[in-house]
Amino acid sequence: MKFAAALLCLVALISTVSAHAALLYPTPRGGYGTKQFNGRVHTWIGYKDSTWSQKFTCGGYALGPETKMKAGQVIWVRFYASSMKSADIKTQPKRPSSPSKQFKQSRHGGGTCEFSLSYDGGKTFRLIGRYTKSCPDSYYKWPVRIPKNVPSCTKRGQCLFVWSWTANILPQYYMNCADIHLTGVKGGKLPPKRIQIVDIKGYKMGVTAPGDGIKHTSGSGPSDRQINDNMNWRY
Repeated sequence: MKFAAALLCLVALISTVSAHAALLYPTPRGGYGTKQFNGRVHTWIGYKDSTWSQKFTCGGYALGPETKMKAGQVIWVRFYASSMKSADIKTQPKRPSSPSKQFKQSRHGGGTCEFSLSYDGGKTFRLIGRYTKSCPDSYYKWPVRIPKNVPSCTKRGQCLFVWSWTANILPQYYMNCADIHLTGVKGGKLPPKRIQIVDIKGYKMGVTAPGDGIKHTSGSGPSDRQINDNMNWRY
């Protein structure tokens, strides 16, 4: 009887862990399709099981594939959910109008997604975009513009495009880091704003973000206003 109860708890835990959100594009360290992909890239910072510990800053994964980016370029960010079919991973899926036909996503009620650049391998993060309320959601692309005046960053392992998420329903903090080769401008400047870091040791705990309250299915996606704000981000 105790074994059966423990087994049910384990199944529930695996189900919960396997459905969380993660960065799909640009491909992050430990992301889907990489050699280090272990089904844990979509867990929160601080998550632990018998074989894996999701560490701050970038999950503890080794360097991943390098994505080329340029100053002023719009990056069409995509998110991964483990219940997506392979066809949905290859091509941006269309959102079914009926929630019963959608793949499941543990969106934790949405929350605040922040996007940043790191020039020092994840020691500091420079904010370049933000979506609130219904982010993340794998049924949408989330455009983020690389600032037009940033300097180049070409040293392998030091240059990162970072997604971080403060969830709505639970005080959990997520982060994925994509290795990039960034072509900037001569004499460029780093964005001055920093990201929010919460719910891990050494930072403010018990923090949640305003969201849409939708736990497992798709929300409304990025609003026109937020897209416009992210295309014309003020630094």
